[in-house]
Amino acid sequence: MTTAQTTSAAARPAVSRPLPHVLSGSRSPSWWAMLLVILNESIIFAALLTSYFYVRLNLPAWPPDGMKRPELVIPLINTALLVSSSFVMQWAQGGIRRGRQGRLRLGMIIALLLAGSFLALQIYEYGRSEFSPQTNVYGSLFFTITGIHGLHVLVMILISSVVLVRALLGHFTAERHLAVENAVLYWHFVDVVWLFILASVYLSPYV
Repeated sequence: MTTAQTTSAAARPAVSRPLPHVLSGSRSPSWWAMLLVILNESIIFAALLTSYFYVRLNLPAWPPDGMKRPELVIPLINTALLVSSSFVMQWAQGGIRRGRQGRLRLGMIIALLLAGSFLALQIYEYGRSEFSPQTNVYGSLFFTITGIHGLHVLVMILISSVVLVRALLGHFTAERHLAVENAVLYWHFVDVVWLFILASVYLSPYV
């Protein structure tokens, strides 16, 4: 190659590769974003439960003022609903990983019905409660912790409802279903948090 040809080649601008329009896989930005959301919300629940035990350990009786210990029937039913919904969502996710869109749609519909039943029972539990957030510190902590979790269940339902609509429209395949993965990840997080709440708020007063 002559000097002129070398100079001409150097003067030509390098051909840039276009950025990808769709990213997928466990290291995609949306996956990391969901992980950061979960980390942030884990800190919130950790602070709430720490506050709960701090107050409890500094009072002679818990619940205070002769209040009854929380009833367990509704919380245990709700636990069964959420744990079952996690298994169903995992089953639905396994379906789309194999390209089975019908299994994804059916699983998500069942899981959403289970989560909706959880919220309905929680509202029923609030309605028949003998105390309120204004009663004392126990009532305030009880309604704050369970209420914030209930809000997360609602967000979980909204996120998964959007994903279900996309599933009904046929947007997902065995190769492209990152939105499903993110929704299932958040679903499992909310359900695991409930197990900590069950042990702390409902079961620990019996210990």
